[in-house]
Amino acid sequence: MNLSLRGRVTWSFIIANLVVLSLTFIVFHYLNNLNKDIESITVKSNRVALLTDEIRISAVSLLKYQRRILTNKPTPQQVDKIINLCEGFTSQLHTLDSLYKNPDAKKVVGQMLSYVDSLKLVLSKGALFNRGGMGMTTIGELSDKILDSFSEFQDIQYFETVERDKKIKKIISETKRHMMIVLIIGFLFTIILALVIPGKIALPFKKIKDAIRELQDCNFDVSIYYSQDDEIGEIAREMNKMIHSFKVFEELRADRISVENRKFDALANLVRRPVLVANANGALIYLNNQSYSLLQVQSEDVIGKEMAETVVPMSIIDTFELALKRRSKIENNEIKIHAKHQEEDEKPDAKESEKEINLVEGEVIEAPTGEEEEEKEPEYIYVGYANVIPIRGKESSLDYYLMVLSKEVFT
Repeated sequence: MNLSLRGRVTWSFIIANLVVLSLTFIVFHYLNNLNKDIESITVKSNRVALLTDEIRISAVSLLKYQRRILTNKPTPQQVDKIINLCEGFTSQLHTLDSLYKNPDAKKVVGQMLSYVDSLKLVLSKGALFNRGGMGMTTIGELSDKILDSFSEFQDIQYFETVERDKKIKKIISETKRHMMIVLIIGFLFTIILALVIPGKIALPFKKIKDAIRELQDCNFDVSIYYSQDDEIGEIAREMNKMIHSFKVFEELRADRISVENRKFDALANLVRRPVLVANANGALIYLNNQSYSLLQVQSEDVIGKEMAETVVPMSIIDTFELALKRRSKIENNEIKIHAKHQEEDEKPDAKESEKEINLVEGEVIEAPTGEEEEEKEPEYIYVGYANVIPIRGKESSLDYYLMVLSKEVFT
């Protein structure tokens, strides 16, 4: 599926938002579950604690009225009060039994229920109070058993509280672990998106940048390959057209330069005077036929090389260097070109006389010394004048210097 650049950015933004929303939803889900678990445990614990307090109050009230009827003669009002307490106690124990799943706790609650039912049954038979102290003794034993069972239930409740705290800590720890795993996965997924999506978007621009760098190096044999039909594809196609136009222009320019060079070569050879052209770096870039004949050199020996590294006469080199230094026209500078056998460094004029030693019959005979050779006049193959004309470019590095040699003074 081909997407435009705008579509890619839009979809990247949508995907990033979906990732953030998903992470937020998952974190909220875990926090909500944690809140529900802790709330259910806390509500149940609070209800158990509240019922335990009510049972404790009922047990204390039952014990208080039980002591009253044991120490004094029971009255019908006291008996009714204890029976009502027993009924409320029974209701509380039934509610407490429904909140517990621990078999030990249910067993203790069941024992208290049986003791309370037995106490209520004993109290409901008022005739028992007329049989001496047997009924009173039964009431006292049942009350003690209820208190013992309640004490045992409190011990169980203490351990239940400890287990509840451990359970809450475990739930919190697991929630933290799950949330950490989700956040790590989301972070890794975000990093992958950050590495992949910008690369997909930036890759075409990198291709365009590389093509522009090649164009800066005057390499017009480059093309941008991009198959997507989007805004970047349009830019790539237009740049390929522009590169093709540059390439055609460069070919036309090269042809034009070649034609101009041939024209210049023809004109320079028509002058029938030695013509030399150097660039701003002091390297020869052109010699006409008369210059090659005069200097007795080949093109590969001088073209593109520094004049100091060639066999170009020093008078020509000095004239060019003067023009380069001044960056101005040089007129009628004297040029003398020695014969090749005299271009080497001159030797000292004073020569030591040599002694010719001949061995004749074992005797040493000293040959007569010759007279000092007369100094010879330097031999020149060309004596004339040079005019150097600078051809200005837009920058000093593009300047050219045209030298024309003549045996006569230029006017």
